[in-house]
Amino acid sequence: MSEKEVFQFESEEIDIKNILQKYLRYWYLFVIGVVICLGLAFLYLRYATPAYNISSTLLIKDDKKGPDLSGNAVFSDLELFKASKNIDNEIQVLKSKSLMQRVLTELSLYTSYYVEGNIKTSEVYGRSLPVKVIVSTLDSAAFDKTLTLYIKDNNSFELEGEESQERSAYKFGQEIKHAYGTFTVVAASGVSTRNKANLIIKFHDIRKLADYYNKELTVAPVNKEASVLTISLVDPVPEKGKDIINKLVEVYNKEAVEDKNLVAASTIEFIDERLKFLTTELTDVEKNVEQYKRENELTDVSSEAQLYLQRASEYNKQLAEFEIQLDVLNSIETYLSKHQEGDFEVVPSTLNIQDPTLLGLINKFNELQLDRQRMLRTTQANNPLVQNMTDQLANLKTNILENLRNIKNGLVITRNNLQASSAQFESRIQQVPSIERELLEINRQQGIKEGLYLYLLQKREESALSLAATVSNSRVIDSAMAGDLPVKPKKQLVYLLAIILGLGIPFACIYLRDLLNDKVQTLQDVKKGTATPVLGEISHSEYPDKLVVTENSRSAVTELFRLARTNLQFSTVGNENKVILVTSSMTGEGKTFFSINMGASLALTGKRVVLVNFDLRKPRLMQDMGLSNEVGITNYLISEKLAVQDILTPSPSVPGLYAIGSGPIPPNPAELMLSSKVTHLLEELKEQFDHVLIDTPPVGQVADAFTLAPLIDSSVFIIRYGYTHKSQIDIVDDIYKNKKLNHLMIVLNDAKKENGYGYGYAYGYGYGESSKKGWKKKLKAGMGA
Repeated sequence: MSEKEVFQFESEEIDIKNILQKYLRYWYLFVIGVVICLGLAFLYLRYATPAYNISSTLLIKDDKKGPDLSGNAVFSDLELFKASKNIDNEIQVLKSKSLMQRVLTELSLYTSYYVEGNIKTSEVYGRSLPVKVIVSTLDSAAFDKTLTLYIKDNNSFELEGEESQERSAYKFGQEIKHAYGTFTVVAASGVSTRNKANLIIKFHDIRKLADYYNKELTVAPVNKEASVLTISLVDPVPEKGKDIINKLVEVYNKEAVEDKNLVAASTIEFIDERLKFLTTELTDVEKNVEQYKRENELTDVSSEAQLYLQRASEYNKQLAEFEIQLDVLNSIETYLSKHQEGDFEVVPSTLNIQDPTLLGLINKFNELQLDRQRMLRTTQANNPLVQNMTDQLANLKTNILENLRNIKNGLVITRNNLQASSAQFESRIQQVPSIERELLEINRQQGIKEGLYLYLLQKREESALSLAATVSNSRVIDSAMAGDLPVKPKKQLVYLLAIILGLGIPFACIYLRDLLNDKVQTLQDVKKGTATPVLGEISHSEYPDKLVVTENSRSAVTELFRLARTNLQFSTVGNENKVILVTSSMTGEGKTFFSINMGASLALTGKRVVLVNFDLRKPRLMQDMGLSNEVGITNYLISEKLAVQDILTPSPSVPGLYAIGSGPIPPNPAELMLSSKVTHLLEELKEQFDHVLIDTPPVGQVADAFTLAPLIDSSVFIIRYGYTHKSQIDIVDDIYKNKKLNHLMIVLNDAKKENGYGYGYAYGYGYGESSKKGWKKKLKAGMGA
């Protein structure tokens, strides 16, 4: 398994746990959010106005869903009594704005009445109303405006406008001419001086109110096969909702009856006018027929002419049949005549020729011809039997032709006689007087007007019956009823949304905070950016002193340094690990802090450790250790007299720990670090000390640390939580991939609870032999040792 696969696998294992830990650290925010949201939900449900579902069922007499239910079975054949309603069309009619406007107008819902409470304002309606406003005229300026009504006693009240704070006194039943319009306030029965609740009166635009109720109104069929509609409405005032639905059904039925009666009345009026006109015309036509026949002394000439036409048609039909027979005989004669002697073929059918002699000759000829053809298959043509059959066929052919000629002559004579008879009848038809044709035209007009007259009489009776019946095309199955429990707001849904919102707001805040934060926050941020092995984590130190690792210290920081020291022992996997370089991406990430305490931790194990400050630009090592920095590396590199012992300074706090300061800040630190004496210095320190820790400048700002790369055994890169930018992890990854520093490892500094830190946590490593084996295996895979 490759190095990248090892660390990716570990990252996937820890990822879910870290995400949960990241959010669970702020569990108190989630608890507070849920409690606040649930409290707000409780207050909302406590003071929200509940809305109830009011529903009714209506049967539509639809011919597609069932038979006619009008009850007029006797007149079921009359079109005006047939229930030809389409269920989809009726749904649209019930949801029409004009129908709803008429409903609201008839219910006088120009006004709404409210009682103002301590927290919320509630609408009152119906029997709960102490007064009622009867609107005569209403100006558009009154829409959505309010008036406050104060009841003084049984006979008087005061009105206060929305704009002005002045009150005007009026008496019940008095017509009030206000800027909003003209209206009258009427006291309901039972109003008394003890019922002095102040009413808020709000005026409505009926069109807008109809739009509102149309959106709230639901009209749907019970199922696809039934013509029963469910009409439902959600309203905070159940009594008002019931009145609206009941009135809607009432107005719907009323309009349907009105439409039918309007059509029937219009039809009757139109038919009456036409009947008057047709009666006069029909009387005139009948008088004309009578006068015409008297003047021309006619009887039933049309019947005689019809007889002539019938006989002439029969003759024409017979002539056509004879022509067909002649054509058939000519075709047979032509067929027989075109074959030479001895060349015989079967004679075709004679079709409709009924002569028995001809049929017998042709059948005998065909049978003999078939026998001759069968014989010719086995014998020669000159055979006597064949010759005998040939002679018989020739005789039969002659007889057939002779018979055909005789039949043709008879048919021609009959045809000529028929043509003469047909011509005689045609001449008789031509002799029918032209006055008969005129009489036919008069009779035709008489028949048309008589039929139209009878048709109109029938339709008038149908319309009169429809007008008298006034049967509705629907029937109410269940009147409007309100549910016992409110449907809005839904308590369970509100509480569920409150819980989701209470959890979601802290989650979103934490997520956005992390999303907008470009600093390293967790170990996963480092693992996502690089596969460099992690040596350990160092927790946040609450102590002001830089040296926190002492002999008797048992703090969490000290234990983590000891754990990192243990991991460091296995970092080079058996190779020499004396010279350790410590660097970072920028100043302030804790290089010096780590160097001092890691050196102290190693020294406490009995090792001789020296800290070398190669940060020649901004040295802090000696200052943080409380030592003098007057003489140091700069002096050693530019002087030929100073020895290593001259720049070594022992730590007064930790036995076995020494330090070498940077000395004065040189003008050319980069060139100075290229001196050959640097190698000599480190070689001599390696002979005198067990470990050499080099504190270097940040590699993200200067390249001084890279000049020491050939001289070191391992390197530690410091990343500080909440300080190092995520983009700077690319620097570590580049160094690790290109092996710019030997055995590079990462130490995560300043770990806190929000960074996923816990006591004893350092890249998942613990104490014990099994943990050491795991660390050794990972380091071997990660560094290619």
